[in-house]
Amino acid sequence: MTRSPQTRPVALVTGAGTGLGSALAIGLAAQGFDVAIHFRRSAEGAQDAAHRARSLGAEAEVFKADLSQEPEALRLADAVANRFQRLDLLVNNAGVYCEKHGLDLSATEWMEGLHSTVTQTFFTTRAMLPLLRSKPAGRIINLGDSSADRPGARDLAWSYHIGKTGVWMLTRSLAASEAPYGIPVNMVSPGFLENSVGILPADAVPAGRLGTFADLESAVRYLAQEAPAYLTGSNLMVGGGWNLR
Repeated sequence: MTRSPQTRPVALVTGAGTGLGSALAIGLAAQGFDVAIHFRRSAEGAQDAAHRARSLGAEAEVFKADLSQEPEALRLADAVANRFQRLDLLVNNAGVYCEKHGLDLSATEWMEGLHSTVTQTFFTTRAMLPLLRSKPAGRIINLGDSSADRPGARDLAWSYHIGKTGVWMLTRSLAASEAPYGIPVNMVSPGFLENSVGILPADAVPAGRLGTFADLESAVRYLAQEAPAYLTGSNLMVGGGWNLR
């Protein structure tokens, strides 16, 4: 597939029915992307994000899928190809955080923490590679966690944190495997955001404030449009110093 230079670039954002994913999809629409908005449960939020993207002049389509299941990831890839005929940017954002002590997680909660992060990122990326490898090659941005590159003890949400550490390893592995195709694969790792689960005083963050969606949008915009394609396998920390100590 050869992409037409007259066509707007297309971005797929997973988990875009709520929170950060929704903000990223709308932000990419404002930056000139048409957007494929994925959701698993938050249909109303996904439709609202699509409406807001269209108000910015973008084409937007909503897709439902459980991306922890490979057949659904493959169906999503076919649906995106049929609707847009191209994919220039994949943003693997989805992830479920369960605020429970690790030993109190049910079997379902344990599996969801893993499958909504690293498993979903793997299946989605592999399904989208034929589109992303088209010329000019696309880009991949994975959403990590501010401590994903420093595995250590955690009190809460063990499987989520293990999954995000896996996303970092997967990011590096994909960066090496896709470099010959010209696809940069990088990770953006948020710190404690204003909408994060739990309560944290702003002065607990070295920067003196909690992170915002705008902070993450800036990082994603840089990797999506401004960073050289030669920059790959990186982890861009956007946490105001949180989790560095």
